[in-house]
Amino acid sequence: MSRMGDVLAGFHAAWEFESDSVLIRYERGIRTPKLFQALGERRVPLAAISAVTLTPGRRGTVVLRAEPRAGADPLMEAAGGQLKEGCDPYRLVLPAERETLAEYYADELRARIEESGPADRFLVAAPEAPRSFKAYDAKASFDGRTVTFRWFWTGASSAKWKAGDQSFVIGDLSGVEWRSPEVFEGHLRLLRRDVAAPPAQVDQDPAAVVFGLGYGPVHESLPFAAAVLAAVRSAGPAVPAVAAPRRDPADIAERIRHLGELHQAGLVTDEEFSSKKAELLAEL
Repeated sequence: MSRMGDVLAGFHAAWEFESDSVLIRYERGIRTPKLFQALGERRVPLAAISAVTLTPGRRGTVVLRAEPRAGADPLMEAAGGQLKEGCDPYRLVLPAERETLAEYYADELRARIEESGPADRFLVAAPEAPRSFKAYDAKASFDGRTVTFRWFWTGASSAKWKAGDQSFVIGDLSGVEWRSPEVFEGHLRLLRRDVAAPPAQVDQDPAAVVFGLGYGPVHESLPFAAAVLAAVRSAGPAVPAVAAPRRDPADIAERIRHLGELHQAGLVTDEEFSSKKAELLAEL
């Protein structure tokens, strides 16, 4: 292939060509898609690429794109084809005057592609944990082993509120369902091995968080989903849940204070107040 370290710079990203991979470094800036900024950089092994195309772009540009193999990239698997064209991490947009140079690199990549079928494992590294983001009805956190949903009083449904905050060990999960927050009913649902048919409505499912305007944006929720999916795929048989770490006393006090306000406002019954308060105190 081309000399190790050769770089092709475009709008919002630069591709550095190595002997067995392409290192994609994304720019930071106001005009750069937030997903690119969140990803920072990604190393894509040539074994993860099934095809390379070079097509005319808009307004005097050309687009070099690497087509990832099915099953090779947890980010694209989690996205499920929902990403908008401008947020595709495998597209490099260049000025039209660089078309000849881009064609050279495209030919070099094509010459190195050996497989095009589905990959039997993830070949591109997933975004690293720990990760967290705020959905409309909860704060979602992932430490690499356990996914936690901490419900917001103002957004969670009564079903989720009554179920209480949730923790899911990776070994107990079979997959992840991500629906973009940019479409109707966006959400992140954890697929559990012991639940064959989860609730049809995600706002009633304790294993799901709901997105809303400004909550669970693509650049936060998609890398989160990809990190969880990669951990699920690499995990062995389900393992017993581990005890949750002790919570910050200040956080518990704040939640009890907020619970008291809801109780005084008549939004929480005496029974719900007593039950939830005891649950929070037990976490100290």
